[in-house]
Amino acid sequence: MSFKQAQKELRKPDELQKLGQQALPWMETHGKTVVSIVLGVAALGLVGTLVNSYLKRSEQSAAHEFGTALRVLEREVNPNPGEPKPGEEPAFKTEAEKDQAIVNALTDFRKKNAGRTAAVNAALPLAQALIRQGKSAEAMPLLDEYLKGADPADPLRPAAYEARGYVLESEKKYDEALAAFDLLAKENKTDFMKGMGLYHRARMLLLKGDTTGGAKQLSEIESAAPGSAAARLAKERLALLSAQGVAVPAPPPPAALDAGV
Repeated sequence: MSFKQAQKELRKPDELQKLGQQALPWMETHGKTVVSIVLGVAALGLVGTLVNSYLKRSEQSAAHEFGTALRVLEREVNPNPGEPKPGEEPAFKTEAEKDQAIVNALTDFRKKNAGRTAAVNAALPLAQALIRQGKSAEAMPLLDEYLKGADPADPLRPAAYEARGYVLESEKKYDEALAAFDLLAKENKTDFMKGMGLYHRARMLLLKGDTTGGAKQLSEIESAAPGSAAARLAKERLALLSAQGVAVPAPPPPAALDAGV
């Protein structure tokens, strides 16, 4: 290639220059639209960040309010309360008065914070207070809401299964109550309420007329949950059955002893 030809080739626009020249008229026509789209996308990202930040702050605020609402649970019951100390709430005169205060506080809290995690968690203590008031029909949907929406690892879930069993028992739905208490025995992985699912299972068998099965279940609780409240309750129930002439089976050996045999 001669020098003149090389200079001619160098003076030709390359592909990037051609694209740039072609883009200029298009940008002049559509530039505002492009800028609007870019800014719109950026705005959406900013809005998403702001929404997430707001939701996080809202959840934190709701959790703080929940803690405040739960303070009513700490107030004691005293039929003859003295003057409260400065900064302390007065004692309740009756358990019924306390339960109504719990219902009022948690109902108001849930209305204000509907849809938030703290409102779901508040469903359990509210349901328990309603059960104590004899309002099982109002308590059941709250228990279902809690079990569906609460953290699967929440250590209070066993209490919800127990409360659900009580509601079904009060409605004489013993088979469904038995299933709820079986879930309590299955889901309770800690020492919290250890053995209570088995104890309630035994109670349901007795209520259904299965005295032999109920007594057998009661006799097994000490081995399954030694030293627990459930084991103590089971011993008391077994003593009562024995006094009524029911043949009480001997308890099985502890699992630790079985393993050593």
